[in-house]
Amino acid sequence: MLSSLQIKKLQLFRQNELLLSLNETINGGDILTIMGPSGSGKSSFLNWITGALPQGFHAEGEVWLNNNEITDKPAHLRQVGVLYQDPLLFSHLTVAGNIAFAMPNGNKKQRLEIISDALEQLGLKDLGDRHPDNLSGGQQARVALLRVLLSQPKALLLDEPFSKLDQQLRADTRQLVFKQIRQHQLPVIMVTHDRSDAEAAGGKIITLAQQSNTHVR
Repeated sequence: MLSSLQIKKLQLFRQNELLLSLNETINGGDILTIMGPSGSGKSSFLNWITGALPQGFHAEGEVWLNNNEITDKPAHLRQVGVLYQDPLLFSHLTVAGNIAFAMPNGNKKQRLEIISDALEQLGLKDLGDRHPDNLSGGQQARVALLRVLLSQPKALLLDEPFSKLDQQLRADTRQLVFKQIRQHQLPVIMVTHDRSDAEAAGGKIITLAQQSNTHVR
């Protein structure tokens, strides 16, 4: 079955101000990009999808994942992964420990084998016993990506995930992330300020204005 993330008749408000209206379906392997200035509702939109909409905001509409409505599900049951601009790795855990932390429970030996294989695939072979503080920014970004992917999400949200990387590392990491998204056939929504991120994603781009008007390209 083709995976999909559906946003049905969403209207997102801050107090009584309408920030955005959206009705979109994102299929597995596709990336919907949301652009717009600070305060236009981009991050709040992602928070709504994950079930963590902050106080002062409210929304009408539904979110469906693989034909199951998850609008009112607790956040930890939604199976939606998030990749942020900061890796948010645990300093007290090893690289392998960070990845294992998010994985479903299972046979410990099998889990370690999966982690080892995944690290090798992303050019991080033999780094499983290192601590995140001893890694470069690009290596930390790849560990964060693996942690999300091996948690087996059914959809992925990207919240300015490349904004703290320099230009060359940004392009390389972006290419790697998008390749993994397509290999795993995940429906993805990305929030970014950067036009090059949006163009590289190759999907639909929605630009939010400050006063809730939307322009779709």
